[in-house]
Amino acid sequence: MIQRTWPSGAALPPLILLGGEANALSIARSLTRDGVAVHMIGGHPAVRHSRAIRSIRMPPDAGASDWAEYLLGPASDHLRGAVLLAGNDASVQFLAENRVRLHDRFLLDDSNADAQLCMLDKLCTYEGARAAGVPTPKFWPVSSAKDLENVRADLVYPLIVKPRLSHVFRATFGSRYFHAGSFEQACERVQAALDARIDVLLMELIPGPDDRLCSYYTYIDREGQPTFHFTKRVIRRYPVNMGQGTYHVTANIPELRPLANALFRQVGLRGLANAEFKLDARDGTLKLIECNARFTAANQLLTVAGLDLGRWVYHRIIGRPLPVPDGYRIGVHLWSPARDVAAFLQLRRRGELNTRAWLTSLLHRQSFAWFDWRDPLPSAVSHWQLLERIVRNLARR
Repeated sequence: MIQRTWPSGAALPPLILLGGEANALSIARSLTRDGVAVHMIGGHPAVRHSRAIRSIRMPPDAGASDWAEYLLGPASDHLRGAVLLAGNDASVQFLAENRVRLHDRFLLDDSNADAQLCMLDKLCTYEGARAAGVPTPKFWPVSSAKDLENVRADLVYPLIVKPRLSHVFRATFGSRYFHAGSFEQACERVQAALDARIDVLLMELIPGPDDRLCSYYTYIDREGQPTFHFTKRVIRRYPVNMGQGTYHVTANIPELRPLANALFRQVGLRGLANAEFKLDARDGTLKLIECNARFTAANQLLTVAGLDLGRWVYHRIIGRPLPVPDGYRIGVHLWSPARDVAAFLQLRRRGELNTRAWLTSLLHRQSFAWFDWRDPLPSAVSHWQLLERIVRNLARR
């Protein structure tokens, strides 16, 4: 029987991170300082070079079946009783679908598996938001050419051909979604997704720069109540208007609380909860972009601002909860230098940002998702891999 409440004075149980990138690095570094042995399955190759992580060897193309074979088989017996946390969408899906079997061997966070799977599915997310009265962009479910023809008169351009499961789409196409500027493009790109057996929907693209994006974080307890409130803004993303954030800042945005929590209540979410919104300047409304029931790429921003989410969740799981966070520092920045340079260059080509304005935006004390003087190798490896990709792209041209 797995010990569910860790005795005071006993050695802390190990942690297994399933997947993840900068978020996993942030969690591992924090918990290693607590004396926790952190193991990792999968995840970004550069993260596995961290001195805070013990990489568990798996086949290069390992997927859910390989994870299950290891975690539920004798090979992981020495880690029995470890805390098991998800670092990306694929691992959220894996934990939700295998929760009952895994619960007999590992310590898992509180969750509602059905709600987590709903938040992974973009159509389920938007339908839940609509039922909760939370504004969303216009969206249209499509599964055939006939569906497209039926909604043709309602479509607005440009729009997004968005996968219902982002991680499945990214594994196939290497991007988060397709853009479409016409009905013909929408038909072509929907068909490409359907040919790959990936379910999609069409979604209105909210106009405006990336600095209109903002996010809310909390942890939903067993009574369905938010435990704390944390909000931030995006300053830039790369690629512009569709990639991950390259520059973030903590902010006080109280108007996000009722919107996000209305969605979380509607679907019955428990545990970690994050919702991203974009301000639509056409009507002044905050509209839901997506929801994540996991640690996000900007996790280090929360840690630096005073809300060490990975440490807080881990100690809650082992039955030794830390005090509930009572606030965080406003105006804390998180910067990804190499990718933000790429964002700047793209924005400059578009005539949306000049060099002086970009440099001025950086005149703050910076924190970093990847770099740490005490653990420099993951940052060095990730930048080397980025340089290799740039050289390959230039060679193709």
